[in-house]
Amino acid sequence: MKVAISSSGTDLGSNVDPRFGRCPYFIIYDTSNDNFEVVNNQGRQAMGGAGIQAAQLVIDSKADAVISGNIGPNSYHVFSSASIKVYSGVSGTIEEAINKLKKGELKETSSPDVSSHFGTGPNWNN
Repeated sequence: MKVAISSSGTDLGSNVDPRFGRCPYFIIYDTSNDNFEVVNNQGRQAMGGAGIQAAQLVIDSKADAVISGNIGPNSYHVFSSASIKVYSGVSGTIEEAINKLKKGELKETSSPDVSSHFGTGPNWNN
């Protein structure tokens, strides 16, 4: 299974970013061989549509699932339409999130858990 994880950094010790559409990076992790690649989230600085752009990036990576701190309504709708599993409300390191996924400890998200434009404004500086 390939899983895309919103990340604050470029390695497995980085934290799961609470922002899906505006995270700096995605770690695309393949659970079948424990390999990963880092993808720069080019759409994070977009004035609008960052979540949709990020969701398309995840789809293009051929991921089967996504892990993030939060998922907004636009991203969630894209994933739902593409039959990609969503796990939100996740914190800690990327490695911890992967281990929880492998152990079946993550609960699949059934709806968006933040409103549109989460992660923008004066308190977010990425």
